[in-house]
Order: sequence, then structure tokens, then C-alpha cells
Amino acid sequence: MDITRGRSRLSGMDIVCFICITLFTLACLLPIVLVVVVSFTDESYLVKEGYSFFPRELSIAAYEKVFSTNPMRADRYFLGNQLLNSYIVTILLTLVGTIVSVLITSMAAYSLSNKQLRFRNGFAFYFVITMLINTGVVPWYMINRALGLRNNFAALVVPSLFSPFNMMLVRNYMNGLPEALRESARIDGANDFVICFRIILPLSIAVLATITLFYGLGFWNNWFNAIMLVDEDSLYPLQYYLMVIKSQATALNELKKLGITDTNIVLPSESLKMATVVVTIGPIVLLYPFLQKYFIQGIVVGGVKG
Repeated sequence: MDITRGRSRLSGMDIVCFICITLFTLACLLPIVLVVVVSFTDESYLVKEGYSFFPRELSIAAYEKVFSTNPMRADRYFLGNQLLNSYIVTILLTLVGTIVSVLITSMAAYSLSNKQLRFRNGFAFYFVITMLINTGVVPWYMINRALGLRNNFAALVVPSLFSPFNMMLVRNYMNGLPEALRESARIDGANDFVICFRIILPLSIAVLATITLFYGLGFWNNWFNAIMLVDEDSLYPLQYYLMVIKSQATALNELKKLGITDTNIVLPSESLKMATVVVTIGPIVLLYPFLQKYFIQGIVVGGVKG
């Protein structure tokens, strides 16, 4: 900007940049608006007319299906509602899993960034190998079964507790911190736990906030652990429960097309997809603004240091 007599004046390039940023913002917001609108659109109108920002026929049938309560099994769920039960399971899963994961990851990263640790590069290579080679689902499932991770809350948390990628990101960030900090702390008599939790981790807030967002999103959106290790519907996380609802609606509509069912009710298949997105995306979106100022810094610095 040009400063003239204490006032700021926009140049032509500034105006062009503002216009481009505004158009880009609208391009990001319009799909979200369309998802919300379609979730309130009547299913028969969607079948005939397709998606529209201004539908002529509205309906809340998709949300009625999402928030419906099964009276025959109400005693199994919190306040008798499966959706609320799944919300509570997912919130607990995200909180517990994220806290424990960040703690384990940061401690592992601190150990591998400690230059006094013998064979630390060999240990780091061991973690990198797990990122390159996947043994498959069957060994993964057998190990979890042997550990007793079946039809319990731990089965949703433990298999996703650690990410080698996040650990390497934190380790690279810590490698960039001055080694003199650790040496001076050791001279003063501090042990590794004091150095880690009182010196290194407070200086690594940016990258810790980044992996907190990664782990939080991962646990919030995780449905694979549930489909593989959980049969009890009272333990269904939100994403898996909504996937079950959508699959049931799609299957019933397909049966109706084949003439196997004689019901005249049109289940909200397309609008149900959008309603599940609206129901699940809200809480996790509120988390991002609090971590935004650390996110880019943690990714960039943690990705290039070391």
C-alpha cells in the first residue's frame, strides 16, 4: 500500500488480489452451502431436477431419519437415541485418543531428536519402514484380537494411537531447536523428563498443535476400527453409524426398484448423504480456528528442519 498524508491507498494490484481472494473464498463456501441446501431438499425433487441452490420442494425427512430413535432398543443408548450415543462415543474417542496420541508421539520424537541416544538414526529408519511397507489387514486384525481389542472402547482408540509421519514431523521440528538448551539444562541437573516437558515441548507448540489437529481429525472421522473390531452398536462412532444409515437407505431404495418391497415411501438417499455431512462436520470445524495460527508454521518448519 502507498502511504500518503497518513492515509493508506489501495493500489491496482491490491484490488486485484482482494477480488481473487474473494472469488476463491466463494468457491470454497458454495459447495458447503449446496450441501446444506440439498440436505433440506425433498428426495423426489432431487431425483427429477437434481441439485439446486434454490429448490422448490423442501423436506426434513433426511434429518428425521438421522435423528430417529429405535424404541425397541432405546435402553441401550444414551437418552434412548443412537445418534446421541454415537456422538458421545466419538467425542470421548477424539478427546482420549488425541491427548494420548500427542503425548506418545511427542515423547518418541523427543527421544529420537536426542543426540545422546545411541542408534537413534536406526530407530528412526525403523519407523520410516512402517510408513513404506504395509503388512495388510489380516495381520493387523489378528494382532488386535490377540491384544483383546474387540467390542470395547479400547478397540476404537489403541489401533490409531501412533502415526510415524506425525512423529517424524515433530522430531524434525525438535532437531531444529538449539542443542545448547538441553546441555545447559543437564548442567543444572535436569533429567530428560524435565527437559522434555518443561523446555522442549513448550517450544514446540506450533508442531504439537499441528499434529493435534491431524490426530483429532483422524479420530473424529475414523470408522475403520469400528467396522473391523466392534459389533456392539452402543459402541458405534458417529461416522460408522451414519454410514450404516446411508447404506440401509440406499439398499431399501434398490430393493424397491427391483419390486421386492411394496412400500410407496421414498427414502431420502441423496439428501441423507448431505445430512450426514452436516451433522458430522460441525463440531470438528469449530476446532480449526483455534489451531489455525500454528498449523502452517508447524507443517513448514517440521517438514524442512532436521
